[in-house]
Amino acid sequence: MKQLFAKKHLSLLLEEMKGENRLHRVLGPVALTSLGVGAIIGTGIFVLTGVAAHDKAGPAIILSFVVSGIACIFAAMCYAEFASMAPVAGSAYTYAYATLGELFAWIIGWDLILEYAVASATVAHGWSHYFQDFISIFGLKIPYWLSRAPFDFNPDTGLLGATGTFFDLPAIIITGLVTIILVKGIRESAGFNATMVVIKLAIVLFVIVVGSMYINTENWTRNFAPFGFSGVSFFGKTIFGQTGLGGAPVGMIAAAATIFFAYIGFDSISTHAEEAKNPKRDVPIAIITSLLLCTVLYIAVAAVITGMVPYDKIDIDAPVSNAFKQVGLPWAQFIISFGAISGITSVLLVMMLSQPRIFLAMARDGLVPPKFFGAVHDKFRTPWKSTILTGVFVAVLGGLLPLRILAELVNIGTLFAFVIVCAAVLIMRKTNPHAERPFKAPWVPFVPVMGILTCLLLMFSLPGENWWRLLGWLAIGFVIYFSYGRKHSVMRARMAAKNPVNK
Repeated sequence: MKQLFAKKHLSLLLEEMKGENRLHRVLGPVALTSLGVGAIIGTGIFVLTGVAAHDKAGPAIILSFVVSGIACIFAAMCYAEFASMAPVAGSAYTYAYATLGELFAWIIGWDLILEYAVASATVAHGWSHYFQDFISIFGLKIPYWLSRAPFDFNPDTGLLGATGTFFDLPAIIITGLVTIILVKGIRESAGFNATMVVIKLAIVLFVIVVGSMYINTENWTRNFAPFGFSGVSFFGKTIFGQTGLGGAPVGMIAAAATIFFAYIGFDSISTHAEEAKNPKRDVPIAIITSLLLCTVLYIAVAAVITGMVPYDKIDIDAPVSNAFKQVGLPWAQFIISFGAISGITSVLLVMMLSQPRIFLAMARDGLVPPKFFGAVHDKFRTPWKSTILTGVFVAVLGGLLPLRILAELVNIGTLFAFVIVCAAVLIMRKTNPHAERPFKAPWVPFVPVMGILTCLLLMFSLPGENWWRLLGWLAIGFVIYFSYGRKHSVMRARMAAKNPVNK
């Protein structure tokens, strides 16, 4: 029991930063902010807007982005405090180890693996549909049987049905290309991402400016919240609001839970704290700047799209480019689809960049095999083996699972991670009140408590099957931890060295 709740002291985390098996510190505040914007702006605007508006909220998705943004701001403050205190790889996993103990660290680390891998697969899926939309302008077409997942969820019937396809080939190809870039190195990856970010921000501003000229306000006023303003459930059972045909909650809050995935980019910034030049200053700046900027852009684009097209006419696969096509601007389809491809590529890059660094932190603690997951390439100084494994896993998920299932599955894992980080700030303020905090979350305990409550609200607003998937994933994680991680834990070895037992 002592080992299960053994905590990794902050001084030990800082001591580990002096080791030889470190990642290169090459990222400044602009590069870090660019990584955050690269992860946030993309799938949320170009893909999830369509799913949430069409199935969950209608034009009230504008308020859904506000609700999700507020929840993220609370969590972001807590992330920024921890990232400035312990600028090492691992994000919420590392923070949980320092405050809640090894078992909770394993749970959150295993959860983060689900978060980033499934998020990457979701992004790859969105990239595929915009790529197909882009090449259709030139009369080209991917064979149908290679164009999408072999099954999908029908919100009208609430049932899964076969699509008549084998797998999503473009999603698999883009995942492979991004994996190659990531193995090459963080500097090259960050430079590629910065280029993509500039392109997609220009496209987002184009959408806002040009699209605002074609807004029909009747699309807002006629039926602003067709599914209501709530949609709160408890383990899949709706307690406030309407229920869709599939039994899942619908409404403004339910949509906020669905689109929450769009905001998780700032989380990825903290996973790269070990590669920041001045992490105690630059990481908090990047987290807060990227989140505030992207929240404003999300709200603006959601307002434009739902104003241009009636919510029930929004295309769920390529909502932005299709909206311009519907209002008689087919020429804009080329610009937007190209921008979406660039934007979503950078999201995929940052998501897949973050996943191996979670593995790396866990490998350093002995909870997963260090020879594989802790291997850092001699030349590129990247966790190359786990990067390749991540690429294979993402390609399989992106090629075989539909968007609706992927988007909701990743949200519950992300929200769970945010709850843990907010709670960890409260604990660390009590257990280590005098620790150096270059950035301090304001208004503690209000901020972390509100972060916990708002994230739990959104968690409970997800369909019930997401809870079963999360519990199933955690059950697999417990098997791995008690059969391997607990026995090979570095913390266990330290405890045994300090307290030898006579046999």
